[in-house]
Amino acid sequence: MAKLKSFIKIEGTLDDLTFYKGKEGYLVKTKSAVSAKRIKSDPAFARTRENGSEFGHAAKSGKLLRRAILDLLADAKDDLVTARLTQVMTQVKNADTTSPRGQRNVAIGLATPTGKLALNGFNFNGNAILGSVLLSDYTLDTATGEIDIPDFVPQQKLASPEGATHVSLETGFLNLDFATDDKDLQLSPIFNTPINNTVTPVTLTPAAVPLGSGNQLYFLKVAFFQEVNGIQYPLNNGAYNALQLIDVL
Repeated sequence: MAKLKSFIKIEGTLDDLTFYKGKEGYLVKTKSAVSAKRIKSDPAFARTRENGSEFGHAAKSGKLLRRAILDLLADAKDDLVTARLTQVMTQVKNADTTSPRGQRNVAIGLATPTGKLALNGFNFNGNAILGSVLLSDYTLDTATGEIDIPDFVPQQKLASPEGATHVSLETGFLNLDFATDDKDLQLSPIFNTPINNTVTPVTLTPAAVPLGSGNQLYFLKVAFFQEVNGIQYPLNNGAYNALQLIDVL
């Protein structure tokens, strides 16, 4: 795959070249000389089929996680989150050291310390990394999903974007079984406060402990708003909002 730098922007197929528009601009790639039927049946392409199967599984697992947290994710993601999360899920899948090649999966990978480490700390908005936005320490109670920030001073403990007058914090506690697709997300009430120099203790407690036998995943979200005439509006459609998976059990 190569990037097309010509001033002429085209899409379609010309001889053995396919031109198309992607998120990174206009791209060009060569047509495959191998038919899909041959790839599916020829023993010479066994490795290709195995790689394709595992890649599809990683992509599906990323989609499952994204859909499980839609209430948090809708306004706290970047344009490349799907590709970035698929890449991480591939690393998690690779932590499965017991399944045959082509059948390695995320559920088994996440049962290992290596798999958990690969997913832990994932930022859903690469343009707003939680550690660069929230400058305050916090504690997480993994039994309840509660997050505490005892000495939160918004003006000092946030890297607030220009124009922001208020901030909201929210936590999510998710039980997700990647083997069965069962999921249960419990959210805390949204804590909203002006961005000022007042010491404002923050306690975010999910409504309940989620049910299920899958992995427990914990999320922290920071969202910015601008108040005009008493109404708070999302700042730049959430471009500066941060959402991070802060722990995986």
